[in-house]
Amino acid sequence: SFIPYNAGGDGDDVWPFVERKDKLHYDCSKLDQWGIVFSYAQKQGLYLHFKLQETENDDERKRKGANIVDITRKADGRFPVPEALDGGALGPERRLYLRELIARFGQNLALNWNLGEENTQTSEEQRAMAQYISDTDPYIHNIVIHTYPNMQDRVYPPLLGNGSALTGASLQNMYNETHAKTLQWVKASDRAGKPWVVANDEQGSASFGVPPDPGYEGFSGTAGKGDDAYDLNDIRRYTLWGNLMAGGAGVEYYFGYKLPQNDIVAEDFRSRDKSWDYCRIALDFFKEKKIPFWEMENEDELVGNYAHDNSLYCFASKSEVYLVYLPHGGKATLDMTLAAGEFSVSWFNPREGGALLPDKIVDGGQPVLLNAPSKNDDWLAVVKRLRP
Repeated sequence: SFIPYNAGGDGDDVWPFVERKDKLHYDCSKLDQWGIVFSYAQKQGLYLHFKLQETENDDERKRKGANIVDITRKADGRFPVPEALDGGALGPERRLYLRELIARFGQNLALNWNLGEENTQTSEEQRAMAQYISDTDPYIHNIVIHTYPNMQDRVYPPLLGNGSALTGASLQNMYNETHAKTLQWVKASDRAGKPWVVANDEQGSASFGVPPDPGYEGFSGTAGKGDDAYDLNDIRRYTLWGNLMAGGAGVEYYFGYKLPQNDIVAEDFRSRDKSWDYCRIALDFFKEKKIPFWEMENEDELVGNYAHDNSLYCFASKSEVYLVYLPHGGKATLDMTLAAGEFSVSWFNPREGGALLPDKIVDGGQPVLLNAPSKNDDWLAVVKRLRP
């Protein structure tokens, strides 16, 4: 995840131009060096997330956080935010910027174009920018948008379906809201007739995000205090698996701003080594166990979770394969009354990976009791149809 243009933003240290204020002349040497980094990342299997601008420079509005405090131009016609490309509109500065990035880096295999971090442009400006990217990019990459958590219900709905050229959403929310928020926009986009790719790309709290491994630079392992305290195991349970079991596209981890190796100055990604392990374990599970995730959708109702809270998750291709995630082990009842035939029940360990632990053979057509191998630890039940 990176922002190619953050002048005026948190970092205020990255722009593709020859000079910070010169938006029409590009530094070819700098861009060539970026290309070396991106090509190497692709060879390592890394997905390139282009966050095309930062909230502080996405349009002409001055703001404090998510609150717009000045939406007018100055008397002399200048924009209140001089770093904004065309003041938020699709003008020559923005077109040139987008064309340059697409032409130089669009050939990479795995990437998305994100309209901007915590984006606050108008719906019209967002539509114009997304459409220009879609018309210009010959590789048909994913086009997404990120915005403040409290602005999602205002920003996303006008862009669903035929409302824009967007093909996905980049979600920011509290770590333990990931499942419900992912599912909200998976379902809303599906109802609008154009399913979105929904990733969770920033987790609260803003102070701590995804905390470092216990012991790293003296970190205790717990972020926050009291009822708000959480650790990397909660991130695994409610962020990583919360997104995947809602039919999401995966996660990107935000490092907070108060912890070692924070979001602005991070140099050592080993600070979250265990969290990367948990991601690898999840990816390996879907690949090695040949789980047809592209045919599956969220079915929390089958385990009685009508509220889509963090008690239990179910992801299924009905009558074929059911995944039931138990964040704290224990028991769950899976409604298989509409599934005929025999099914195998086995268990996957999201903390360590490895082979499935066989449990039992069950008949469909009835509720099935699932009893995790241990209490407190998270487990994933894998219920698959047996072929004659």
